[in-house]
Amino acid sequence: MKIFRCLRQSKNHASEKSATDKELQRKSSAIPKNFPEAVKILLLGTAESGKTTIIKQMRILHINGYTDDERRDNIPEIYQNIHESIYQLVQHMSILGLEYQSCASKHSAAYILSMGDTAPEYMNEEYCDHVMTLWNDFGIRTCYERSNEFPLSDSTKYFLDNFERICQDDYIPTTEDILHSRKVTTGIHNISFRVQIPKYLGGGEQIFHMYDVGGQRDQRNKWIQVFEGIQAVLFLISCSDFDQTLREDPTQNRLIEALSLFRGVWQNRFLSSAGFIVFLNKQDILRRKIAAGKHIVDYFPEFEDFCNSPQAESCFDECDWTKKFIKQKLIDITEEPVKRPSRNLMNHNAKRECYYHFTVATDTGCIRKVFNDVHQMILHDNLAQMNLM
Repeated sequence: MKIFRCLRQSKNHASEKSATDKELQRKSSAIPKNFPEAVKILLLGTAESGKTTIIKQMRILHINGYTDDERRDNIPEIYQNIHESIYQLVQHMSILGLEYQSCASKHSAAYILSMGDTAPEYMNEEYCDHVMTLWNDFGIRTCYERSNEFPLSDSTKYFLDNFERICQDDYIPTTEDILHSRKVTTGIHNISFRVQIPKYLGGGEQIFHMYDVGGQRDQRNKWIQVFEGIQAVLFLISCSDFDQTLREDPTQNRLIEALSLFRGVWQNRFLSSAGFIVFLNKQDILRRKIAAGKHIVDYFPEFEDFCNSPQAESCFDECDWTKKFIKQKLIDITEEPVKRPSRNLMNHNAKRECYYHFTVATDTGCIRKVFNDVHQMILHDNLAQMNLM
């Protein structure tokens, strides 16, 4: 099933939608209550692009979220996230030639370093005091502002800003805490869930199987194992990665790696009949970086020419320019000649569609809206195949 074959979207379709909906209502009795074929979606992208967060969002939105016991199960992971963050910051203070603001901060730094990179099982009062002393230190904050120069989790600021709440004895992680927690994905993980079909489309449910695979270079050889039967690829690009390098290769820019990976996935002949959706993710972090004085032109000199190009119309500030620039990079890749056409394509000259959404994966409201749009696309294509559109 090619999901997005006839789903071009535009504002001009608004008036047509009402008439289409009335026609669909008339034909709804011919629609099965449950579409017979489950939709298989594959999440792809580089490490730390937000794939696992999307899986968590699907659980929150479609499988009743987390029980208190399940929330407590996430505590060790959150503790480890916090400890790794403060440990990395302390380690890089001397590397970056930065000074602590006080003798108390130096003492706290020595305490954290003495623990190594493994979080304590329990956050006692002494440990909590040291972490809060460090996070309130001007030198550590300066180090954080330069965190693009070394590997540091995107959730560092969130967890350290909320540390006083998290270190309480009766702490139970909130949904937002769980969404911000990070753990390296190895192997293949999947989630299955059901989504209600609107009554005007006949009602019933659509079953989804969503697969998440590790994005690190040493995990990508496993991707081929889940390519068979995939009907949609959801590719995540971390737009805020423009000034960072890979954990596994400090010489490689993360955004360049992501664009190269997207090219390989787009041109992969085993995915040639799959629908493609791109989430240009971490828009919140992108905006925060630009507000702090980071500029993509320092890493992509061609950005300057883009700002004078017709593709960049309707850009209002540097953040708009930047996200449109990254999107155009992706569009350019989809327009490149296919190196090895698939035999599965009936018409090699047919234009493949790729749909783009600007997202914040930790924002449940944002993901709910975007996934609803994706679901509508899938439903309309199913109906088209049944000659009901």
